[in-house]
Amino acid sequence: MAFGRMNSRQGADAPINSINVTPLVDVMLVLVVIFILAAPMLAATLRVQLPKAQAVTRQAPEAGSDALTVEVNPQGEIWIQGAATEDAAVQQQLQELGRRNPQAEVQLRADTSVPYGRVVQIMGWAHAAGLTRIGFVSEPERKAGGN
Repeated sequence: MAFGRMNSRQGADAPINSINVTPLVDVMLVLVVIFILAAPMLAATLRVQLPKAQAVTRQAPEAGSDALTVEVNPQGEIWIQGAATEDAAVQQQLQELGRRNPQAEVQLRADTSVPYGRVVQIMGWAHAAGLTRIGFVSEPERKAGGN
């Protein structure tokens, strides 16, 4: 950006010697807004104390298959895909999933302090919806003196 008069020596085809940073600032501001909006969604996870298991293998759900994550917190409240849900709505979502894809997997994450009856109740709802693939999510047991 030149202040003052243009030199008569410079022709109309002369390159501009300054860098325009306005597009860079615009892109950076858009990225900041995206990160500000996305950060709360990433941090909104349910804290569940998962049971420990000796032989845990991690398998990703098959490509193209539906997987429904059902979490149960210590108070027995059910969360589906990160949102608190009433019992009737849980049953309805399981029914819809069973109609859409009977081979879909239900990934059950229950806190260690959740009564066994509550877990069996959710399993019963899934079975009544025609879903037979239930994955129990646990954490690997730490070895003594190891990691």
